[in-house]
Amino acid sequence: MRKLVVASALTADGEPLHPVKWNNDFCGVPIVRKESQRRPTITESELTELLSRLPHRFMVLIATLAGTGLRIGEGLALKPRDFSPDFRVVNVTRSLWRGREQAPKTDAAIRAVDMPEPLAVLLRFYAAGKDANSFLFATRTGRPLGPRNVRRASGFGAHVFRRFRAEVLRRAGVPRDIERSWMGHAKETVGDFYAGGLQNDETRRRAWCERAGLGFTFGLYWARNETQLASQQAA
Repeated sequence: MRKLVVASALTADGEPLHPVKWNNDFCGVPIVRKESQRRPTITESELTELLSRLPHRFMVLIATLAGTGLRIGEGLALKPRDFSPDFRVVNVTRSLWRGREQAPKTDAAIRAVDMPEPLAVLLRFYAAGKDANSFLFATRTGRPLGPRNVRRASGFGAHVFRRFRAEVLRRAGVPRDIERSWMGHAKETVGDFYAGGLQNDETRRRAWCERAGLGFTFGLYWARNETQLASQQAA
């Protein structure tokens, strides 16, 4: 961090204000090995057990995060108007940071994310009757939930659900361009830019979405029965 601060100090002509030659070996800067970094995730059985005991609002939120791979800020910023009429696609256009709306993390984060039918049905009924411009996951006063609410309710950091979705997509062999698009990752190679239009092929995306599925089951079996779900929500 100190190197970045020093390097950012420039004269009016753009020359380094404090030209320094750093000796990384002498500084003892640790080598960052990504493969050895701890990346906690959640298993299918753990997720199933978690969803079975959560209050309805948090169950829907966690199922949404695990079934789409949205970042926590993107999930908490969702409003009913962000979904297609059949709720099979959610358009990510904003995020929340400390309770305030802002643009998503990167340009790549502005995207359309397809959802398997059971999750779409669940969200369609959960959003029924809610104001199109209100936060989908909110407190009783209408304020959006925060990451701490999610951690307190689930016992997990929200990013584990994003990792879970990434693992589901990889196991299913989802093409990398679709995976990147759904997860909001930037293109990596020239070929990614050349074939960038493929991510707009909704038929292809939807086919792979159904093929990958959710990766978890829990009580989403009742989400396929719209009558039963409607009566449960009314109760």
